[in-house]
Amino acid sequence: MGNPNLLPYETIVRATSGEPEAVDEVLRHYSKRIRIAAIENGHIDRDTEDSIKQQLVAALFKFRFDEQPYTKTK
Repeated sequence: MGNPNLLPYETIVRATSGEPEAVDEVLRHYSKRIRIAAIENGHIDRDTEDSIKQQLVAALFKFRFDEQPYTKTK
């Protein structure tokens, strides 16, 4: 059983392929953190919030899964 605080791997895969429902799920998952990051002078700056969301979506579409297995280096 996975960590309930993390998005399921399948959701990330679907979001990176552009599935709208999965992208929405990612945005909902991080919405609280995004709002906190967008606070300026004690208020949520909507422009900052929108910018963070746009950057997250752009990063999802650029993300590529590495086919090589993870190896720990010294």
